[in-house]
Amino acid sequence: MIVVKNVRILGGEPADIRIDQGVIAEIGQGLSGGEEIDGGGAVALPGLVDLHTHLREPGREDAETVQTGTRSAARGGYTAVHAMANTSPVADTAGVVEQVWRLGREFGHCDVHPVGAVTVGLEGRQLAELGAMADSAARVRVFSDDGRCVDDAVLMRRALEYVKAFDGVVAQHAQEPRLTQGAQMNEGVVSGRLGLNGWPAVAEEAIIARDCLLAAHVGSRLHVCHVSTAGSVEIIRWAKSKGWDVTAEVTPHHLLLTDDLVEDSPVGAYNPIYKVNPPLRTRADVEALRAALADGTIDIVATDHAPHPVEDKETEWSAAAMGMVGLETALSVVQEAMVETGLLDWAGVAQRMSAVPARIGRLSGQGQPLEEGAPANITLYDPSARTEVDPSAFASKSRNTPYEGMTLPGRVVATFLRGRPTVLEGKLV
Repeated sequence: MIVVKNVRILGGEPADIRIDQGVIAEIGQGLSGGEEIDGGGAVALPGLVDLHTHLREPGREDAETVQTGTRSAARGGYTAVHAMANTSPVADTAGVVEQVWRLGREFGHCDVHPVGAVTVGLEGRQLAELGAMADSAARVRVFSDDGRCVDDAVLMRRALEYVKAFDGVVAQHAQEPRLTQGAQMNEGVVSGRLGLNGWPAVAEEAIIARDCLLAAHVGSRLHVCHVSTAGSVEIIRWAKSKGWDVTAEVTPHHLLLTDDLVEDSPVGAYNPIYKVNPPLRTRADVEALRAALADGTIDIVATDHAPHPVEDKETEWSAAAMGMVGLETALSVVQEAMVETGLLDWAGVAQRMSAVPARIGRLSGQGQPLEEGAPANITLYDPSARTEVDPSAFASKSRNTPYEGMTLPGRVVATFLRGRPTVLEGKLV
């Protein structure tokens, strides 16, 4: 039995939480008994759930493993992550998704829910074993070729139809490949000045519009990965106004960073630390994304945690890999972009980083309110802290963060997975 003393559930009044046999047994004041942990007035949130994490295993263990990735997740306050399918071999069969699922159970720093590939080998030519992955021990419900777009409309329609049978969802990486061939950064004023091939907003928006129409036509669930443009927001808003079953996510970095950093940043121009897919956009796009997350047009925050070894990032811009790590900084960036700007309160953060991603992923036992009888998946967060980001202190195996040297608000104090502490006083247990 554990009693967590002096915490503020969703930022409310101080209370104590008694945890017994993995569930919240009692919430009140002056509770005692068993092991006592001082929460120090921290905000208590339901354990965070990430719908979009790259754990790299199997195949790229030089960048991340299930063990290091779940440690990183726990440090960031996450109790569940969805592991994307672009591994080697690709997670396009029941055997591979079960391998990832079992690795998650073995290391246990958070729950790992594999995402299945939509197409064989992520090649966009033939549907993968969607039904077999859904029926496997991993019980896959989210399918994505993330990193690549399912650009064939007929294949996308078939995938949407197929997943209806088991209440699955197709999570689309919206990128029209012909409009982004050779693209290096957001198409705009900065790309023109730097002489880098532009990545037009319409390449994202066209796919989102098409897929919203397809999802409506077949009556299936569509999830849009890493929305990055103001135009995409308007298309998703329109689709939701029709009552279509469309959800969307935004990454922390698209809520805070802009394409200006490619030209003018503390680490100089052309630094590949800012190279990401989709690319960083304009300040106007950032403002639109923040407003959309606040009003619910964008449903959730997902990290798109994309670890890379040093040699894949510290090279010339055109050759560098795309992506940023994000699990350990996500909550701080959301505080900076959304809470301190008055756009969200802590209840809103809990909805967008725990409850709704758990619902989209059809997870049981995650994302539930902190109340008596609920699983004790809990994140304690100190929003008053100020921390300079030091990548060498990350639990992740990779260091490719755009926030190095920045001072961000807040700190994860503790994380509990079904009542078992995985992080205490900011350190892995």
